[in-house]
Amino acid sequence: MSTSRHQSSQMRLYDHAHRRLYINAEERRRFTNVAFACEPQIASLCLTLLYTGCRISEALELTTNAVQLEARVLTFRTLKRRNSQVYREVPIPPDLAELIGRAHNLPIAYPDWPLWGPPGHPLNRATAYRWVKSVMRRAGIQGKQACPKGLRHGYGIHALSSGVQLNMLQKWMGHASMSTTAIYANAVGAEEMAIADRMW
Repeated sequence: MSTSRHQSSQMRLYDHAHRRLYINAEERRRFTNVAFACEPQIASLCLTLLYTGCRISEALELTTNAVQLEARVLTFRTLKRRNSQVYREVPIPPDLAELIGRAHNLPIAYPDWPLWGPPGHPLNRATAYRWVKSVMRRAGIQGKQACPKGLRHGYGIHALSSGVQLNMLQKWMGHASMSTTAIYANAVGAEEMAIADRMW
């Protein structure tokens, strides 16, 4: 079985007990509100995950060189690929661009400096995970979806329900196969209804 086919067969939006693995639209709204009220470093990490759908490991690799404030783009090295030198540019909203600039003293900061963590050292994954979980708790989000992966899955569903084309979403999320991205088209409940509402 190819890597891409294996990857798509493993990714799912519900676990074996039928518990949702993505944040829904209401949880996304609450998470956004709480995150923007946090200390700038925590806010910028949490909202980067929310607004780009990146993996937490990809976010922690970001340096000052990866930020294009005027263009409102972040450049990620796509992980989970055999070729480790695959990069993708993902657009971000103006509020996040402003927050990143303020939180990380851009464009004055040192070049190629990790965005999160002590000077010259990237933030460790455990701390980043705790930051996200803290914001989830304060936003009243509980369950299997209350984690960084829940933000990534929620991004995919939100993008499709907002009219983003599947091929563009594939690029932004760094999927090797379109079949992986297409799993987000299986969104249910309010998310699926939002998609259906656009055709009625």
